Amino acid sequence: MEEPPRAHPRTVTTTASSFAENFSTSSSSFAYDREFLRTVPGLLIVAEIGLCFNGSAFVLYLSAAVVDASSVSPERDSHNFNSWAASSFFAFLVTICYAGNTYFSFIAWRSRTIQ
Repeated sequence: MEEPPRAHPRTVTTTASSFAENFSTSSSSFAYDREFLRTVPGLLIVAEIGLCFNGSAFVLYLSAAVVDASSVSPERDSHNFNSWAASSFFAFLVTICYAGNTYFSFIAWRSRTIQ
């Protein structure tokens, strides 16, 4: 009770395509549009990206400044203490700058969404 051998197709049909044919800039729906960035939705997207970047940089710099400030301890060598204190000061200064930039990015984003 052997099964009869299956018939194999004699021809194989293939199609060829290239990446350039499928994703050309002239016919693709994902083409880059420079004019989009000049429209209101394009500006909102850019503002939201800037707001997210500034907000995340603020949080990261704040955590780094807190860790830096907590590592300062008075020692016998006053030069080492002064170096750590200066680095903590400038870390908080950068944090304040990013906080201000985040605030102004939020105000700019908020004023565009209200209109």
